[in-house]
Amino acid sequence: MIETGYEAEILDSGLYKIFKGVYNDFKSKAVSEYKFELEPLEYEEFIDAVEKGYLKCIVLKEHNIPTAFLVYTTSISESIELNIVHCLGNEDEITKHKLLIERFLELTEADRQTKVVSYPMIGHQSVFTADIAKYGFKFIGLAVLRFVMGNASSERILENMKLPGKFDRYKVVGYSDLFKEDAVRIIYEAFKDTQDAIYDTRYKSMDGTTDIINKVTESIYGEFLPEATSVLLFDEKPCGFAFANITGGKIANIPLVAIEKNHRGNGFSALLLNRTIKTMTDWTKLGQRDISEVNVTTETNNYKALKMYRKIGFREDYCYPQAYLLQKRRK
Repeated sequence: MIETGYEAEILDSGLYKIFKGVYNDFKSKAVSEYKFELEPLEYEEFIDAVEKGYLKCIVLKEHNIPTAFLVYTTSISESIELNIVHCLGNEDEITKHKLLIERFLELTEADRQTKVVSYPMIGHQSVFTADIAKYGFKFIGLAVLRFVMGNASSERILENMKLPGKFDRYKVVGYSDLFKEDAVRIIYEAFKDTQDAIYDTRYKSMDGTTDIINKVTESIYGEFLPEATSVLLFDEKPCGFAFANITGGKIANIPLVAIEKNHRGNGFSALLLNRTIKTMTDWTKLGQRDISEVNVTTETNNYKALKMYRKIGFREDYCYPQAYLLQKRRK
């Protein structure tokens, strides 16, 4: 594909040496411009991931010099995950982004017969929302909230939370692998008809949900924290979960919260989260774990969830459009 001196091609060994500069430019801006919680892979690690097929990279050259790139993967979930589009500088970046997206859509045309494209447009990437809408992408607004360890206001809110009064046949415990089948069932029932299932279609089936739970509990998405993961029991049978992991460094995350339908409306989600956050704050105060924050993501229009997280001591940090492109219909 050539337009005014631009050419998009798949990253291969012939480009490794000259591609390093634009990759390291992205790496230097990953936290400040793209809201990455962790530093991205070192260049040699990135190349290794590409060579092993974990990541796929499209490079845009301008007069044979790499000035932009796009990274995606098809190996982590049932979706095609578009991870990042980065341009060197701001000059002509709309055109560069357009050419990379078009090449990406060409390369994934066969996969898109059966897979959804998921593209979290975090940070600077959100400026391209209107442009990719022209290709059929739709959007869900997501909010990232944080509970910052050591923040006196947040910790006071957590400590003074009003918890459910009636608790006769319920109790909250830490996670055990004995609960896995119940976790799959409850997460599936809670998420199968949600917006999450639109861009991560694994939630639409028990097998797909099993894959998600396995990847959480086997530390594929970060170090799993079974002691901080809270399980609600009713007559000793699981009916609710709040999972917790360390996504890297000192940052913890709550990837999944769900209560079985018959037990909703009693404040149990807040109860589970209260225990989970308190477990991690206690670890931090006692020097057992060095955790700087806990984050969670929810839809910007899920006012009930946003209100609950605020009552626990979370505060909104930023919002971003989660773009998705539904399966390409066969003609």
